[in-house]
Amino acid sequence: MNLVHDNLSGGQESLASLAADIKTWGRALGFDEVGIADTGLADAEAGLTAWLEAGCHGQMDYMYKHGVKRSRPEVLVPGTRRVISARMSYLPDAEDALAVLGDPARAYVSRYALGRDYHKVLRARLQKLADRIAAVAPHAARVFVDSAPVMEVALAEKAGLGWRGKHTLLLSRQAGSFFFLGEIYTDLALPVDAAPEAHCGRCSACITACPTGAIVAPYRVDARRCISYLTIELKGAIPEEFRPMMGNRIYGCDDCQLACPWNRFARKAVEPDFAPRHGLDRAGLVALFHWSEADFTERMAGSPIYRIGYERWSRNLAVALGNAQCAEDVLAALALRREDSSPVVREHVRWALGRHDGSPVKGAV
Repeated sequence: MNLVHDNLSGGQESLASLAADIKTWGRALGFDEVGIADTGLADAEAGLTAWLEAGCHGQMDYMYKHGVKRSRPEVLVPGTRRVISARMSYLPDAEDALAVLGDPARAYVSRYALGRDYHKVLRARLQKLADRIAAVAPHAARVFVDSAPVMEVALAEKAGLGWRGKHTLLLSRQAGSFFFLGEIYTDLALPVDAAPEAHCGRCSACITACPTGAIVAPYRVDARRCISYLTIELKGAIPEEFRPMMGNRIYGCDDCQLACPWNRFARKAVEPDFAPRHGLDRAGLVALFHWSEADFTERMAGSPIYRIGYERWSRNLAVALGNAQCAEDVLAALALRREDSSPVVREHVRWALGRHDGSPVKGAV
């Protein structure tokens, strides 16, 4: 048997050595930072319960249907003693975000979704890390990347990777917030890292920057108002009150992150899979709206955008075209889909046309 495993029963010194190795192996696999947390999330559980009771989750029923499994790792995966948390920067070398947001003819896609689906990228790396650990210290482990009821921000904070910002995302003094998180649940009793101090202070830039006022209080987001929720999670019609505020954001929203002073330290991604695909960092709204369902299926395969489907993709683009400057190509593109087979798309197209002729249309026909 491997000597490292033989020595694990020797006490905390051996476990501390293994923890240090895990962080080294993680960096070699492309993670920017790796930390270790215990499973105690009582405070986070109380906050989650209050958030759910207030209805802030909207249609995201998965936020509560697993009960306490989300806030109690040892219930989700029996035997879990520690959570290894890792982060990987995703900010791609892409068209300037503010320049795209400032051009109403172009489509804004959240920076995390410009490239390949991060779930696959991170999961593969985390599994390699879990296997590397198992080679020297056999353990029961499961890997998660936004794919199960896991409180990833709370766990990453406990693991010392950063602190929860007022926009509720994890913030790092070294890397801002443009990074993905993933976890390995393990039964190894590894030494844990210390949570860092918070460094938001009196800053409220993210709160002020939110186009729809979704950050209703520091550290509290009402998903029902959030553009990321409206364009990705929400099924059916987008409430009319929020449509003008969405501007040209067709998938997600980064405004709170773009306004955060800590993101001047954001690191560019080194992972090639996060590079923009199909010109999505600079694409025009009209061009994207002309995609057929076959075009969408082919081009968005392997992208996180694929999961919203063609109907929601078209719905979001229709809203953005309604917010664009009135131009012949915009009106022509909308007119072509005025009788779209989808009632949802049809209603949003007619709303968009109404924005340009001054006669808002309400309700699907």
